[in-house]
Amino acid sequence: MTLERKPAAGASTQTTASPGVEATEREEHVPQFHVVLLDDDTHSYEYVIEMLTKLFAYSATDAFRRAVEVDTQGRTIVITCELPHAEFARNQIHQFGADWRMEVSTGPMGAVIEPAS
Repeated sequence: MTLERKPAAGASTQTTASPGVEATEREEHVPQFHVVLLDDDTHSYEYVIEMLTKLFAYSATDAFRRAVEVDTQGRTIVITCELPHAEFARNQIHQFGADWRMEVSTGPMGAVIEPAS
């Protein structure tokens, strides 16, 4: 008679593989995406800093660095995550609205989603 040992209630089971033995369960690769903020001439550094601190919890220092990067490089990655979260983040940027500090600002900054790989 063979007794089968079952994990205690609430305990988790793990699949491990010995050398030379293929694991029966594999970690599934989940594609990651960058949310890229695009430069324009209708939003101020203050706007970018305010948006990044409010939407993405950047520190003022890190938000300033991103503002400089988007201004000098034309783009900056603000977050890398799974597609549903990236779509939400991009939509948040688009919904942030115009920069009230600049008369020429009539809408939000541009943002796109790109594969991270």
